[in-house]
Amino acid sequence: MNKRDGFASNFGVLVAMAGSAVGLGNMWRFPYLVGTNGGAAFIIIYLIIILTLALPIMYAEFVIGRRAQSNVYGAFKKLAPGTHWNFIGGIAILCCVIVLSFYSVVGGWTMDYLWKSVSFNLVNSDTEVLSNMFKDSVTSDLRPLFFMFTFVGLSGIILLSGVKNGIERYSKVLMPLLFIIVVVIAVRSVMLPNAKEGIDFLFKPDFSEVTATTILEALGQAFLSLSIGFGIVFTYASYVKKEVNIVKMSIFTALSDTLFAIIAGIAIMPAVFAFGIAPGQGPGLVFETLPFVFSQMMFGSILAILFFFVLFVAAITSSISLLEVVVAYISEEFSISRKKSIFLVIAIVMFLGVFCSLSQGTLSHLLIGGYNIFDLCDKFTANILMPLGALLVVLFVGWSMKREDFLDEITSGGLHHISPIYLRIINFTIKYLSPITISIIMIRSIWITA
Repeated sequence: MNKRDGFASNFGVLVAMAGSAVGLGNMWRFPYLVGTNGGAAFIIIYLIIILTLALPIMYAEFVIGRRAQSNVYGAFKKLAPGTHWNFIGGIAILCCVIVLSFYSVVGGWTMDYLWKSVSFNLVNSDTEVLSNMFKDSVTSDLRPLFFMFTFVGLSGIILLSGVKNGIERYSKVLMPLLFIIVVVIAVRSVMLPNAKEGIDFLFKPDFSEVTATTILEALGQAFLSLSIGFGIVFTYASYVKKEVNIVKMSIFTALSDTLFAIIAGIAIMPAVFAFGIAPGQGPGLVFETLPFVFSQMMFGSILAILFFFVLFVAAITSSISLLEVVVAYISEEFSISRKKSIFLVIAIVMFLGVFCSLSQGTLSHLLIGGYNIFDLCDKFTANILMPLGALLVVLFVGWSMKREDFLDEITSGGLHHISPIYLRIINFTIKYLSPITISIIMIRSIWITA
């Protein structure tokens, strides 16, 4: 068995957890989901889900991970030996591999656009040219593959340094830088003429736009953004020292993630409205529309570089957390060196990523259930694997795990006091509210998708 690495400081844990949460889900997905689901109404529903469902589930995952001090699969073997609860770990690992297969493709797009912005070939006032540029970037065979391979390779290089010297060290630098740059872009965005319309869109709710799909999108975004159902929280928690306050750590992660998502919305939506662009354009909002917006702004070329650098950093911090789940599993369960495990996982992700990338172009005719490979991976993980993983976690903690073990872990052996009322709320949510809600939403999700 390889000796386990760990985080060296509380701040290291904070920024690493925030880095796993803050990703393309905030910068790329959140703004366009807001745009297509009625603006502020979506944000309110999203916040309710974070507070009532996501946080308690995060506590549960944190408790399991730190209690077991093992990878996501081994954790259940240790805490529930002789049972089939380790099936949860298998779901999490499968989810990470599938997500990485398409997430790394989008990460490659961010690298491509960062390169375009640095070489000053991106900012353009011709929307047709920008639209064709994005289409060519994602549908060609070789270019997106090159950047996808590069993106995965860079993620692997960070992991090669380990938890303390790799994940923690890079997160300490990248995460504060990420926040500073996105705030700078947001400040510039709100100073534009007619930016108030974008602010109103973000913060004045219109509940007439809310549908069942809106709630599903908000739930999926909450789980994706906070890394719930992936095994990331389990894995990172297993590297955390006993004295770390689980409740405070989880709340900080959720707050920083949500704050970043809202700031990202402020950075994007006022600029979109200022230039009379429709806010609900999907992923093209980031890759097609924003370069046009930057072309209309003073120092737009510099802002484009900063923005796509932020997008790249957000992507790679999440990528390393997804990779770490699978690497820890292979290394610990099969007694393979960390280095060999990293190379193996990278090879698997690159292989699957080829199909996801080509499904935007050469393999676009290959449809399964009406979805190309890229979209199928996205839907399957967001609508089935992530909610299913979260459901099984709360069932395990709520109904199988010893309550004294849960209390011992969440209070760090009595080191941290938690209000008895809040503990009862957490217990009720994990035991009853979360399973019922997730089950209903999963059934509804499958019904809508079918």
